Amino acid sequence: MIRSVDLSDAGEIVSIYNDYILNSVVSFETEALTVEEMQKRINDISSCFPYFVYEKDGHIAGYCYAHAWKSRAAYSGTLETTVYLAPEYKGLGIGRELMERLISECRALGYSALIACITACNTDSIGFHRCLGFEKVSHFKRVGYKFDRWLDVVDYELLL
Repeated sequence: MIRSVDLSDAGEIVSIYNDYILNSVVSFETEALTVEEMQKRINDISSCFPYFVYEKDGHIAGYCYAHAWKSRAAYSGTLETTVYLAPEYKGLGIGRELMERLISECRALGYSALIACITACNTDSIGFHRCLGFEKVSHFKRVGYKFDRWLDVVDYELLL
């Protein structure tokens, strides 16, 4: 079931996200977050933008949201997207359902474009976004450093 996020979801969301922080280059954060930090982020984002969770068997299987791509007013029609799944729920179509709901909501709200910022070596995410209609629009080289290596970032865009 897809539903809007609630602050009470922060514990499960932070658990999902911290796994990416600590064990992958998917996120460029390097320090695990607390539940309180995640609650603040959820509140800040969901008060202005769409933020959804996928609840399965009484647990959060994944989540996605959109947020401001850049802070200047001229960019207000463009949002950046984020989607994360708990490892045991990957490959079941949950990410696609979440993103389709997010895209639909952003379109209904009148946004013009969505940007997905992806670590260039994350071929699963690149393929996933391409299947949703996102197209590659940039490639930044050596802009992130994590786990003793430089990382490239690519941006994929979906025009609504």
